[in-house]
Amino acid sequence: MTEMTPEDYKSVTAAGQLLQEQGWRKVFTVNEMMEAWESLVAEVETGYDQLVDEYTNDLACRDWLALAWPHLTERVQAARRGALASLDARFTAATTEDTDQRLSRFHRVDAGDGWWWRRLPAQRLGAFANDMND
Repeated sequence: MTEMTPEDYKSVTAAGQLLQEQGWRKVFTVNEMMEAWESLVAEVETGYDQLVDEYTNDLACRDWLALAWPHLTERVQAARRGALASLDARFTAATTEDTDQRLSRFHRVDAGDGWWWRRLPAQRLGAFANDMND
């Protein structure tokens, strides 16, 4: 991996600060949100059993990454592009298209929202399964 420069670190900090100013609860880092996305992907792969509100809250980490991405230097993007693409592919493989727009019964999903908002865990367990089947 290429060593990061002060400019690269500055872009990560600036992206976090900008998003906090736009309403995110704190200045998150790319590492934090990549770890959160990875955690959600792993949970979805094994079967998601949390409340729908938890799922929509968890999906927000992918929103953060999408919003921060254009503010990161090309070097930071290049360093993270492969890992993000891999997580996205894993998420896609572990989910199904929300063709019935079930998620939108619990959370507003707009046309401009990321593709991840139109995917549901393939293995729905517990409270999540109950909510999606009602």
